[in-house]
Amino acid sequence: MYAVGMSEDERGGSWTLLTGHGRVLAEIASTPGARVRDISAVVGLTERTVQAIVTDLDEAGYITRTRTGRRTIYAVRPDSPFRHAAQEGLRIGPFLAALARPGNAGTEPGAGPGAAAAAHAPARRDAPAPAAPGPQRTRS
Repeated sequence: MYAVGMSEDERGGSWTLLTGHGRVLAEIASTPGARVRDISAVVGLTERTVQAIVTDLDEAGYITRTRTGRRTIYAVRPDSPFRHAAQEGLRIGPFLAALARPGNAGTEPGAGPGAAAAAHAPARRDAPAPAAPGPQRTRS
């Protein structure tokens, strides 16, 4: 239990549950038309950091980028698996749907009606999981 008057750091509140990658991915899922500048303001990271994260997510296959004139439209690939073995067989779609702000969830452009529901369906636990996109990162 926390004592009244304790600072955020004293309570252990200086960390967040989601990494920068998770926050950027959730924001793209919620607002696919957002610019890097917009995402940066919402997630509290610099534009340069957000751009590097967007590149990581694109290279790992979690998002797509489509140029429309001078704008880049980002779209999440909800069928993408989580990268950690502890979430083997699970897809990011349902997780991102749970994080989405009400009435503001984005879907893949041109996916058609019902695609969002299908994309957010849980993966079958008995089905073999496809290999995670991109290289796996481990901590030592």
